[in-house]
Amino acid sequence: MNLGQKIIVLGCPGGGKSVFSKRLHDASGLPLIHLDNVWWKSDRSHISREEFDRKLDEILQGDKWILDGDYSRTYEVRFQTCDTVFFLDYGFEECMNGIKERVGKARRDIPWTEQELDPELVKLVENYNTENRPVVLALMEKYSGKNSFIFRSRAEADAWISRLISIPDLSSCTPHDT
Repeated sequence: MNLGQKIIVLGCPGGGKSVFSKRLHDASGLPLIHLDNVWWKSDRSHISREEFDRKLDEILQGDKWILDGDYSRTYEVRFQTCDTVFFLDYGFEECMNGIKERVGKARRDIPWTEQELDPELVKLVENYNTENRPVVLALMEKYSGKNSFIFRSRAEADAWISRLISIPDLSSCTPHDT
């Protein structure tokens, strides 16, 4: 079994999905798409849901990709299409710290630099464990034939990706639940 060619990375905002995805891209060579760059425009407006769905469908028809982003409305279609799921299942404090730490920092996964903590983003973090997490876990069970990786801390994800980087042949990587 190998890592797969179509990978989704899910988790709460502030959990480090984009950083993990970039490291996974560097290790695997698979194309990386940040869904925030698909949805958002640099002026903080966004495209329509219909346009986003069309663009996502085009991406999903590709042979190889890593999709970084939670976007719960599109979980099911991404689960149906992917080979591999990475779920960064981190606690509230870790994710809140993550969104606080990125204020004022330029990032490649979103087309602007946040200058202050966004109240809507805080609300997403506050509600993630009761609204999104159960849906992700249910879909992981529903699509149990997919390669599935669950990491409960940044340290655990970092240790796994560090091991991946040191493996010359990615086909020896196997999924696990922790």
